[in-house]
Amino acid sequence: MSEPLAKTPTEAEASDILTRLTAHRALGKVPRAELEWLIAHGTLESYEPGVLVARKGEPVEAMYIILRGHVSHLTDQGGTWRKAIDWRDGDATGLLPYSRLTTAPGNSVIQEPTELLRVASEHLPALPIQCPQLTAALVHAMVDRARAFKVSDLQVEKMASLGKLAAGLAHELNNPASAAARSAQLMADALTESDAAARAFGAAALDDHALAMVERVRTVCGTTPVTSVLSPLERADREEALADWLLDHDMDDALAAPLAETDVTSAMLDELAAAISGDQLRAALRWVAAGCTVRGLARDIERAASRVHELVSAVKGFTYMDRAASPEEVDVAKGLSDTLSVLAAKAKAKSVSLTVDAPADLPRARGLGGELNQVWANLVDNAVDAVSDGGRVTVTARVEGKNVVVRVTDDGPGIPAEVKSRIFDPFFTTKPVGKGTGLGLDIVRRLVDRNEGSIEVESRPGKTEFRVDLPVVE
Repeated sequence: MSEPLAKTPTEAEASDILTRLTAHRALGKVPRAELEWLIAHGTLESYEPGVLVARKGEPVEAMYIILRGHVSHLTDQGGTWRKAIDWRDGDATGLLPYSRLTTAPGNSVIQEPTELLRVASEHLPALPIQCPQLTAALVHAMVDRARAFKVSDLQVEKMASLGKLAAGLAHELNNPASAAARSAQLMADALTESDAAARAFGAAALDDHALAMVERVRTVCGTTPVTSVLSPLERADREEALADWLLDHDMDDALAAPLAETDVTSAMLDELAAAISGDQLRAALRWVAAGCTVRGLARDIERAASRVHELVSAVKGFTYMDRAASPEEVDVAKGLSDTLSVLAAKAKAKSVSLTVDAPADLPRARGLGGELNQVWANLVDNAVDAVSDGGRVTVTARVEGKNVVVRVTDDGPGIPAEVKSRIFDPFFTTKPVGKGTGLGLDIVRRLVDRNEGSIEVESRPGKTEFRVDLPVVE
């Protein structure tokens, strides 16, 4: 950090500074005498671009009145420095009256040639007595600064949540979308084979009794199969048994795969083989298997499309994208379900058991649904991060008194006692660099407060529980 050019203003410079302060946006309406006191206790400093006037974690020892120039404040968010606020001509920053600021939350960098009036911290206790109107103006500046930081923090956390949501949604959508695309590609070949099988079956010229037997088998093939409850090993055994039957009857064992996905049994095939044989049986089973294949692919496409629809509906419910941002009756149980849907991919990647237990008749709470879902998302995301591979995260919702109580519990190592009191502080995180912004739980606390709720945490090795209480709609 290079040293600024600093000096006590001369009489002529003091007069010039006074003129500039009377036109200052934040201090222009302050009485002349109070501005003169400020000048008498300050030093004029000049900075070149690139200079750090404050460094993260170091004490803030002065108040700065910006007379000319541009200063940007950058915060470290997950290992990346991002701009949080800009100060220009007419602003005041640094250690302001009644501020609890002790150390810089980030780096303040000079962006262009800048002149500041610096007032050291030892003069600030006298400000409320000597300069009451100046103090009031500076308090307004401090409130505006706090508001700007809060908006910046909320925006950063929303973007972080959006990134997590997008990553999880992309992963969840990829599986059903790929399945639908793959089944659609196979459908063209299946329809071609179905047409050829139908022509061969028609040429077989079966009598009415044989046709009725074939239609019976084909009807079983077309109904929703119950074989989906079989394990992969059981399904493989079933396919092998059908392949053996086909080979025993001098037929193509490739037909076993589509038949194995249906409820067609060897007994049905034996009954059919008793009625017809030879080329007629081969043509009949080829036609049945072709129909099974087409129907199976159609079911796969329908299931995949339904899963995509469910995910889109979950995201729509999670974000409340079609609702106005005003308090309303919120279905907490649905919000929890939607949240777990969009975070399921992350849990699967760690083989984490992620469950929600909320009764369907859970009373509604009053609040902003989108904000409450962001609360659930942050708490569940942190819980998944906290547990080891194969861990367990449980979300429950119950009515207790006049509140809906949501608990997010994990079986991770717990929160160390020495940091438990700081977990809701802004920019505090126990995650590695680049893995967390340190804003998640601070935002959670703010959002819960905005929704007239409360949040508490209990933690010990093997069990950490965050509890959120929300008022029930009367």
